[in-house]
Amino acid sequence: MALRPDLAAIAEMIPKGARVLDVGCGDGALLEHLSQTKNVDGRGLELSQQNVNACVARGLSVIQGDADTDLGEYPSQVFDLVILSQTIQATWEPKTVLGHLLRIGRHVVISFPNFGHWKVRLSLLAHGRMPRTKTLADEWYDTPNIHLCTIADFVALTQTCGAEIEQALALTPEGTTRPMEAHAWLPNLMAEGAIFLLRANDAGTSI
Repeated sequence: MALRPDLAAIAEMIPKGARVLDVGCGDGALLEHLSQTKNVDGRGLELSQQNVNACVARGLSVIQGDADTDLGEYPSQVFDLVILSQTIQATWEPKTVLGHLLRIGRHVVISFPNFGHWKVRLSLLAHGRMPRTKTLADEWYDTPNIHLCTIADFVALTQTCGAEIEQALALTPEGTTRPMEAHAWLPNLMAEGAIFLLRANDAGTSI
């Protein structure tokens, strides 16, 4: 089964044999792929018990847990990479979550939908209602997304949390990725989503 485009791009960032924690790992598709193709030592944390069961059925080491409350239990620097895909906007405290990710892993990979995309802006301008797009498909009253953000918002958060951006990719409407300059205005307008590879800077992280 083919991986979701952002997961496929994330998989390309992961070195062989890495020790990986996938937070919000869903049904384990990425962890299974990394195990089979990169021989990673993978672990997962997933909120949905149904998804945890699916992961265990795949032979994956995944436990039920909540990124907002359980990341503080993990020791520092125990993983080479920590992954959080399409989840940070659904957490109650994104700044605290990102701080823990930067503490737990030597590197962090995060993907999220971009609320600054031009279709979102145009929909708000034209209709005056919360937009629905391919990447933001839920109605405002039943969406799992609590803290929607733009690429510019996320870049500002990385600076607040003491993170350095090592790589940034824009997710296109066609489901492909392309390198982007994270601080430029154009990706914030044109990208439907983004993927960031981060590491904590020498000053440490702020939690």
